[in-house]
Formats: sequence, C-alpha cells, structure tokens
Amino acid sequence: MLKSRMRIPKSWVPLISRKIIYNLTTKNLIKPLVPDEKLLNETEALLFEELTVEDRLNEEVRELLKSHSLEIEKGKLDYRRLFELTKQKLVKERNLVL
Repeated sequence: MLKSRMRIPKSWVPLISRKIIYNLTTKNLIKPLVPDEKLLNETEALLFEELTVEDRLNEEVRELLKSHSLEIEKGKLDYRRLFELTKQKLVKERNLVL
C-alpha cells in the first residue's frame, strides 16, 4: 500500500470537505440531490484522490525506473534526472496538475 505524503494531513480532509460543502450550499451554488452523508463521503474521496495524485505518480515512476536499475547503479544514468524527466513526461501525457 502506498503511504500518503500529502502536503496537508489526511485528518484535515473531512474538515475541508465539510467547509467546501457548507460554502457551496449556503451560497446556493449547489442544491444537493443526495443525502448529506453521501455528499460528504464523495467529496472526501474526491479531495483525497486529488491530493495524492503526485504521490501515486512518484510511485509509478519509481516502478518504471526499476527496469533500469543496473544502468543506474553502474552510474551510466543519473537516477534523479531520469526520475524528473519520466515524471514530467507522464504529467504532460496525462495532463496532470501537480
């Protein structure tokens, strides 16, 4: 399982989700068509998903680079540079916002 390294604590996600929902509903920007609990759960899941995009991407890049571990260990390839180039390529291909 991937350890989360989010920039905000995971424990803040419910608080932030409640605040988002509160602001949207009190300003009449949305009228929920689902029960409050479901709306909160979905908002938390979506927020958590967005906050962990970079963590998951980093893990994927590490896995991709494992196939080049011999060259990297022998000093033929710079791991840090290869990591960043691979990450940038995936970000561009997938239109990710980090």
